[in-house]
Amino acid sequence: MKRRLKEMEEEAAALRDMQAKVAKEIYSFSFVGGDANASTAEAKEQVDARSVYVGNVDYACTPEEVQQHFQACGTVNRVTILTDKFGQPKGFAYVEFLEQEAVQEALNLNESELHGRQIKVSPKRTNVPGMKQRPPRGFNPYHAYPYRSYGAPYFPPYGYGRVPRFRRLTRYRPYF
Repeated sequence: MKRRLKEMEEEAAALRDMQAKVAKEIYSFSFVGGDANASTAEAKEQVDARSVYVGNVDYACTPEEVQQHFQACGTVNRVTILTDKFGQPKGFAYVEFLEQEAVQEALNLNESELHGRQIKVSPKRTNVPGMKQRPPRGFNPYHAYPYRSYGAPYFPPYGYGRVPRFRRLTRYRPYF
């Protein structure tokens, strides 16, 4: 049992070494000096500049078929078909090329047919951090004013903006 445990630990150490070696090779093209986060952000922007978004992809389509469709544009580095949490395709894909000139060629394939469906091809955009944050909602006269606090928070028994049925037809109070 101890011998087998020792073998497993040696295999785990070998795997960690291989992962570190591969990670070093992948990030060897990063820029010299500067902030590490800045270099990865710049690397992502470079990858996004060499990638295209492909919409309306058939659910039965495989990455190999998408790669075959875009092979005439240039050398395809990676095809990513996104899936939901159940493993079903979402209906769009990203195609990454080795050279940036291939993106312009791929844009010419916009509205071409793949698996009997007309695909939409556009350049991949770089995500901007903080874009998902929503602005605050507009004024709701049925909610209390958030900037006024009167000690402990008050939780009405019927929920905010809800009044029991027999009290609904009381006088009109537009400002609460």
